[in-house]
Amino acid sequence: MRLVVQRVSRAAVEIEGRVVASCDEGMLVLVGLTHTDTPATADAAAKKLLALRIFKDELKPINASLKDISGTILLVSQFTLYGSVKQGNRPSFVEAMAPDQAERLFEYFCQAVKKLYPKVQTGVFGADMQVSLLNDGPVTLILEF
Repeated sequence: MRLVVQRVSRAAVEIEGRVVASCDEGMLVLVGLTHTDTPATADAAAKKLLALRIFKDELKPINASLKDISGTILLVSQFTLYGSVKQGNRPSFVEAMAPDQAERLFEYFCQAVKKLYPKVQTGVFGADMQVSLLNDGPVTLILEF
């Protein structure tokens, strides 16, 4: 599992010109799944994600958690995180989990995050989404499990 975590002032997902999910201060998390990922991987990733201390507080610019600031998390599936261009110029996605399995595990991951923290929004798995964001900092982390 590969997560691209961005601290945002705001983010939104649109499909066909309609906003289907959005958040103000919080995290936009792009979620990539590979063949070896399991529900246990998703549980570990959910715990780590919500424990991250990447927000500003009165002491430091990177010190508070999402819970500390009462922020929102926006989860977006993105199989292209497992794209490879090691050979040639057109990405290969053989490391990405098959769509039917990935959809089930992505939904599981979303529920695992919601069990730990209720302020969760999600994109639509497999949809052609337009994702907009205002990265705060910028702060961007790549987590691999």
